[in-house]
Amino acid sequence: MKEIIKLNAKNLTLLPKDVLIPAYDRSKIKSGIVHIGIGGFHRSHEAFYIDRFLERHGATDWGICGVALLDSDRKIFDTLVNQDCLYTLMITESDGTLNARVIGSIIECLFAPDNPEAVIEKMAAPDIKIITLTITEGGYNFDAATGEFQITEPAIQTDLKNPENPKTVFGYLTKALKRRKDRGIAGLTIQSCDNIQKNGHVLKKMLLSYVKEAELGLIDWIERQVTFPDSMVDRITPVTTQADIDNLRSVYGIEDAWPVVSEPFIQWVIEDSYSHGRPDLESIGAQLVPDVGPYEKMKIRLLNAGHSLLGFSGSLHGCNTIDETVRIPLFSSFLREFMDIEVTPVLGEVEGINIEDYKNSLIQRFGNPNIKDQLSRICLESSAKIPKFLLPTIKEQLEAGGEIKRSVVVVAAWCRYLELAGTQGHNYDIEDKMRVVLRDNAIASIIDDPLAFLKIEAVFGDLVHSQRFVDTYLPIINSIRKYGIDETIRTLNQIVD
Repeated sequence: MKEIIKLNAKNLTLLPKDVLIPAYDRSKIKSGIVHIGIGGFHRSHEAFYIDRFLERHGATDWGICGVALLDSDRKIFDTLVNQDCLYTLMITESDGTLNARVIGSIIECLFAPDNPEAVIEKMAAPDIKIITLTITEGGYNFDAATGEFQITEPAIQTDLKNPENPKTVFGYLTKALKRRKDRGIAGLTIQSCDNIQKNGHVLKKMLLSYVKEAELGLIDWIERQVTFPDSMVDRITPVTTQADIDNLRSVYGIEDAWPVVSEPFIQWVIEDSYSHGRPDLESIGAQLVPDVGPYEKMKIRLLNAGHSLLGFSGSLHGCNTIDETVRIPLFSSFLREFMDIEVTPVLGEVEGINIEDYKNSLIQRFGNPNIKDQLSRICLESSAKIPKFLLPTIKEQLEAGGEIKRSVVVVAAWCRYLELAGTQGHNYDIEDKMRVVLRDNAIASIIDDPLAFLKIEAVFGDLVHSQRFVDTYLPIINSIRKYGIDETIRTLNQIVD
């Protein structure tokens, strides 16, 4: 029987020889980066890059302090603390090969709800040069239709009234930056690692909108001392399941309460705009470029929108995972048509990237049978995703007179997904900040106003006023309701010219 070894610092040398462990002395590493949002993606992506950097360069000042910001993050915080902030990254190849690596770059963790002061002090510390974020698309608190900061949100108003005890990322950042300014400490870099086009620009705009209300005198200092580089991040990282935990235990004898599973592919393209130093990220595979725009546009329009296409279509078909869905020829062909006919024409050139090869790699990556990426994960918070991932392609194609019907299928499939939630054969919940209005308007579009769903201005803006879009959407949603997603895709060219 395989010996079971609990993952922690003292047991590292007891792990099997084929498990990579940190090849550096973690006790000598100090934090130079604070990361807010220590979920799976951060731990498969940025923490992996920094782990590799610490290993290759013997650096001691670029460790990560992980911050669990929300009450719901207590479990991951407790898990990491109990494991000395160590966890196992399980990289799974398409052929089933499993490579395990223990990541050691997160050297300390803080739980903001219990001790907001400790988090503020850490972010204000002179040693901290970079603050990074993975707070999901919805965490940036902007109106999807206008792009403006939603200052009236209750949590934001609470922070404005209680600046010493913040709850939101904006409250924490503002308080920490003010302390740096008041103490004469240099600024830093605040870097988004979320799937939002121009994520650095968005983050800066949202933060300054908050600061304008909270600490008006801080704005000039932020403009001079703080940078917000754009970045494009990519590594498919499904939610960890009990089966993953059991598999790690069975194959390697490691008891890890929250390992991370990811694909082999990884990419990080970053605008080279750091205010007060950074690690040598190029040396460990990141791309530092003057303009991230073409790369993030390619990734968001192809990979992320492709995920949504498969998420809604596969859910309506009865699939559970991305790989299961894309292995159905009808859906893989539909996805490729969507990418070739509707997305590629509006992408433009991406320096150093062969778009055809990139699309081929996406199909292969989506089909990795060992990355059980749940459709439920792909479909959550779609009100924040669709306006960024899909609607720009539709709008640009409308302006150019190009094809939109495959993109419209995704919108219609989303509406049907919302309509069917919780009914027989569709036992899933709608996980979305706007779930009430989404569901209400989707249902209303069946029994009352056929355009009710499209009239959610916070999601669709003025798209409902496009006659061509409406004329494409109505026959498609009616077909999905009457004949199902499969038959709608098969006969799409007959449904819409």
